[in-house]
Amino acid sequence: MSFLIGIIGKPSSGKSTFLNAACLTNAKVSELPFTTIEPNKGVAYIKINCVCKELNVKDNPKNSYCVIGNRFIPINILDVAGLVPDAHKGKGLGNRFLNDLGTADVLIHIVDISGSLDKNGKRIKIGENDPYEDIIFLENEINLWFKQILEREDWSKFLNLFSRGKKKFVEELHKRLSGIKVKRHQIGLALKQSNLGDKNPSSWSDDDLLIFSKNLRELSKPILILANKIDKENGMENFVVLKKKFDGEVIPCSALAEYFLRKYHQEKKIDYLPGSDNFNIMGDQNLGQKELQMLNKIREIILNPFKETGIQKALNFAVFNTLNQICVYPISDINKYTDNKGNVLPDAFLVKKGTLLKNFVRDKIHTDLADHFIFGIDARTKKRLGENYELNHNDIIKIVSAK
Repeated sequence: MSFLIGIIGKPSSGKSTFLNAACLTNAKVSELPFTTIEPNKGVAYIKINCVCKELNVKDNPKNSYCVIGNRFIPINILDVAGLVPDAHKGKGLGNRFLNDLGTADVLIHIVDISGSLDKNGKRIKIGENDPYEDIIFLENEINLWFKQILEREDWSKFLNLFSRGKKKFVEELHKRLSGIKVKRHQIGLALKQSNLGDKNPSSWSDDDLLIFSKNLRELSKPILILANKIDKENGMENFVVLKKKFDGEVIPCSALAEYFLRKYHQEKKIDYLPGSDNFNIMGDQNLGQKELQMLNKIREIILNPFKETGIQKALNFAVFNTLNQICVYPISDINKYTDNKGNVLPDAFLVKKGTLLKNFVRDKIHTDLADHFIFGIDARTKKRLGENYELNHNDIIKIVSAK
């Protein structure tokens, strides 16, 4: 599992509930701000249509699992404590909480769409807070955190030392940012987007540095907005307003509804598949009157209008749309779709769209296989594939090696 999704938001917005729902963990949940101090970790799953359906085979996955033709592939999730205005300055233990996000590949911002919390996570009258302002302040905090990392440890001296050669400057910037998973090509692209590619860094203004930090953050730590508590009073109204103001994807969600659906499924009270628009009750005797009423409310207010609770959609969007991933199935037998031990479609690997076959073999399977790579075979067409073949979503491929 090479991905890490960071869960961010102000205190009490529903971050720990999101984690509990996505991973069926037991992170402490409370309406009091700063219930989370240490980051909570969990394993969630993205969901795709498994190729077993297309091939009409019964698979037995090893690195994932499959339920009636739906393949669930694991990803890591990290829920950090709530961020408040001036978090980058250390307010609310902000620096510590921000540093927890260093290894995240993408961030999901849990927004209280009901508008019932102030910027510090304290309860106020429903609708008093503007969710759009939460997005602005939090993204600004993370951009300023990036700027702060760049400026630490004698920034002026650093600029004078490495500003003469662009290649050397990018290389040293990459070293400085290695702790927050920034890639070299992202630095180059951010310089270009900021119109700083040909400007001597020693002459950068503070505004130049802020623009560069913002662009670099957007490239290396993109943020997906999740409108949580959509079922609360004012939720839908605020969601419509936010969609008009915010130029980006906003996913409506009820993390609490998803948590109960998964919990009751685990307890065999209902039959529910994450990301579905319905569930089946497995016997009324297993559920009390209040539980039945709550489930009916979830169906009517959330599942019927939105077609799912939003948790699965958010995870899938973060991985497939934001991080631009595809799924590839390596196998050994192109007729039976098995590995060397006879397991049918055992592994489903996530790789970035545009990945070349030999690089996939090196990064996901084994370096020895890559070093002795001869060719690949497309299990569907039986055609040979060269090392520079660009992988497609749901490719099923056999690797032929001299090893």
